[in-house]
Amino acid sequence: MGLEEIVPAISLIAVLILVLPAFLRSNSKLKQFLSNLSIWGIIVLVVMIVLYFTF
Repeated sequence: MGLEEIVPAISLIAVLILVLPAFLRSNSKLKQFLSNLSIWGIIVLVVMIVLYFTF
């Protein structure tokens, strides 16, 4: 892993740390939390697949 892979990973982790408390606070009900988490999981998977096949 070179520096070009480490820096984006660190920035994504920092964004996750900043966003996670508000995400958990706004999703106090388990059903709503799982629904939102699955939506974000699908979004992340689509982005990863698109980036994998374009590069």
